[in-house]
Formats: sequence, C-alpha cells, structure tokens
Amino acid sequence: MSREEFRNMPLHQKIKTLYLEGTFVVAIRYYRHKINLYLLENEYIEVFYNHKEDKIDKIDFLPRDHSRMKFYLDQIKLA
Repeated sequence: MSREEFRNMPLHQKIKTLYLEGTFVVAIRYYRHKINLYLLENEYIEVFYNHKEDKIDKIDFLPRDHSRMKFYLDQIKLA
C-alpha cells in the first residue's frame, strides 16, 4: 500500500488497517496527546489520541526529521 492510498483512507479504515496489519512500537505523551507509534510495512505511523476529548485527532506518517523522534528514541532500549 502506498502512502497516498493510506492517507486517502477514511479514519475508521486507517484504524482497522493499523490494528490488523500494523505492529505497535511505543507510546509517548506529547503536549495534549498520547501518541502511539506503529510500524506498517516499512513506514512508521503516528496515532494522535486526545485523552481529554476521548478521540483520535490525527493519523499520519512520522516525519523522520521531526523533533518528536527524540522522544521515541528515549523510549526504545537496545540490547
């Protein structure tokens, strides 16, 4: 599946695809969101959950050069 195909899916289909085909990697807190990071095929995808409003605000690909990478790397332990 291409990035464009995934981006064009409705939110409920993105959720289903990640649940069935993705692998959960790690969760972080980032401002008002809990962000769950998933691996789908060879792409990292972030799910932005707003716990105050009890809803998913956004699902999108992780930009590898974003400052949030530091938060993910702090959570990952390598042997």
